[in-house]
Amino acid sequence: MTGTQEIEARLTSGFYVKRDLTIVRGQGALLYDDQGNEYIDCVGGQGAANLGHANIKIAEAIYQQAQRLISCPEIFYNDQRAILLEKLINLTNSKFNRGFLCNSGTEAIEAALKISRFSTGRTEIVATMRGFHGRTMGALSATWEKKYRQPFEPLVPGFTHVPYNNLEKLEQVVDEHTAAVILEVVQGEGGVYPGTAEFLRGAQVLCNRFGALLIIDEIQTGFGRTGKMFAYEHFGLEPDLLCLAKSIAGGLPMGVVLIGKEVIELLPGLHGTTFGGNPVICAAANAALDIYVQDQLPERANALGRYFIGELRKLETPLIREVRGLGLIVGIELRQKVAPIIASLKEHGVLALPAGMTVLRFLPPLVIEKEQLEKVISAVHEVLSV
Repeated sequence: MTGTQEIEARLTSGFYVKRDLTIVRGQGALLYDDQGNEYIDCVGGQGAANLGHANIKIAEAIYQQAQRLISCPEIFYNDQRAILLEKLINLTNSKFNRGFLCNSGTEAIEAALKISRFSTGRTEIVATMRGFHGRTMGALSATWEKKYRQPFEPLVPGFTHVPYNNLEKLEQVVDEHTAAVILEVVQGEGGVYPGTAEFLRGAQVLCNRFGALLIIDEIQTGFGRTGKMFAYEHFGLEPDLLCLAKSIAGGLPMGVVLIGKEVIELLPGLHGTTFGGNPVICAAANAALDIYVQDQLPERANALGRYFIGELRKLETPLIREVRGLGLIVGIELRQKVAPIIASLKEHGVLALPAGMTVLRFLPPLVIEKEQLEKVISAVHEVLSV
């Protein structure tokens, strides 16, 4: 254990299972440890590094804004904040007309839940099995995984979970008491399960029929990850509340809830945050949104994702049960536990994630080169062929 690792292991909270790796530098889709070893990053900051590492445009935006103004709460107007909100609304083709800026994905979910209950005057929230929406108490109540929930029960009342991609079960629980249905278009932590058109569009119809709000959680799938700027665009959905975070600000902490026109006018004091809409983070987000559009990163993710998924499906090994994904969120369901496979990939210079006990998950930066993906495919083949 290195000096850095010894200090962090001794002083950190204990909430995290650490890998024996100290990352000190990154460039594009590559990461480097303190020994100078190079890795292809398919962890992607758990979805926060869509633009890769050490992007010079993001760094310059941070530098320039930090010299002008670092802190400005929302009791004042701010130029960077106004620019960002306008860009976000325009990116959605004005399907939304307001936004609440916060600091993380779970904060965005908390806000969306509060907005739903206030706007509808109802309390019941419908979520899905295998869904993951965060770890604060409201977001955790919408999350399914028992290992996250049980230590903190009782959670917030009023939440019901139905099987994902099962429209019949959803129809049985959505009614005039439902405040909102909250869905991921692709379940990330739950195993990389893309939603079906029947299920997702059916949820939209049910919400419209009963006056419930549709919350789409794109914390992991937003900003080009699935091959479109937002994953809901694949299915023509019209969410009432859109939760975004992770890669919105080029790797810096930010979340946002975009608010649809059917949501009633919100009241001052209903919710708030000290650091949400911070000028430095907004400047980074403004630069990031420009890069997504100008460099056509959603289109790039679509093309590379098709290639990556297609090549993984060609691998002939009995260890693979199924390859799933959309764009550059990709999962390989294995016939064994995933932890030793992740460890072996590290030895081949590839960093990857689990998504449950048996799913190997890849979230590479959207700037990854095809040649780097070829090396990932080769490493997966070698590890799974042993």
